[in-house]
Amino acid sequence: MDSSHLCPRTGSVANDLRTHRVGWIVAVVATVVAISGCSRVPSSSRSHQSGSTAGVKSTSTFPVGSSSQSIAVGGTERTFELYRPASVSGRSAVPLVVMLHGGFGSGSQAEHSYGWDAEADRHHFVVAYPDGDHRAWNVGGGCCGTPGATRVDDVAFIAAAVADIRRHLSIDPDRVYATGISNGGMMDYRLACDTSMFAAIGPDSATLLGTCPHPAPVSVIHIHGTADTHVPFEGGQGTGYASIDGPPVPGVVAAWRTTDGCSAPTTAVSGPVTTSNAPCEDGRTVELITIAGAGHQWPGGTARPVVERILHTDPPSDALNATDTIWAFFAAHPKQPAG
Repeated sequence: MDSSHLCPRTGSVANDLRTHRVGWIVAVVATVVAISGCSRVPSSSRSHQSGSTAGVKSTSTFPVGSSSQSIAVGGTERTFELYRPASVSGRSAVPLVVMLHGGFGSGSQAEHSYGWDAEADRHHFVVAYPDGDHRAWNVGGGCCGTPGATRVDDVAFIAAAVADIRRHLSIDPDRVYATGISNGGMMDYRLACDTSMFAAIGPDSATLLGTCPHPAPVSVIHIHGTADTHVPFEGGQGTGYASIDGPPVPGVVAAWRTTDGCSAPTTAVSGPVTTSNAPCEDGRTVELITIAGAGHQWPGGTARPVVERILHTDPPSDALNATDTIWAFFAAHPKQPAG
């Protein structure tokens, strides 16, 4: 997989965030998050370069419920929100879902927008909501914002966060998953390209940017609106601050079918929702779900017009619940040994 030509306007998000808009954006985000019941808006890291996962020092505790965590990775402080259901006692290993916010978002915003805490309560797993540096992720191809321009090692950060959580809680290493929206969904693909720690990924409104020469086999569920103008389903130049110029989503998904040794997909249509499901080697699956007429959004998420305006997303579709759908896929796909 190679998309190194993508995202030509490197650092456009960073440039916008350096303008007078940033004060308004941060102030409104802080207000909305406070109203939603979140204790804080996480700060971005103090420097732009995270190192390897060696020597990670944790300053965190892991109480029941939501908590704000901090780890030092290569001398840089990085933060994440952690949700531990009351049913997770630590006596038996449970799954971990890493939920990655979109551009301009935060871990706190993601926790309060997409319904993963309630899903964790129902199905007894832990959720981590990492904070991107300057509210973005370095996903490859020069994208996005400050992390893309300065090549922040977000893969090392997320690997360190997962390791930190596993030191404090009993996590099943075969049931560690990553999901995310927009820039966060792109980070899902980057993690799948550059690591083998995840059993499955669930990107929404995203695409693959940068190179991916030797991906490890992993189950994939990708959700996308056909009317997404920020990350166009058919590829090409998108609208918005990041100016994403990515490959066609069907091509990205087809490449993962090749990686996973999948058979031809079968397609089912239910109203505006089309599901293409391909069974693969060793019990893996690659699935593409499209929603006709839906834009750049998290289906079934909480509608918050002010937040949507800040994050440059569309109102959530009610055609399906992405959180329920992605978790059901994750639950059915623990990590499989390499063939």
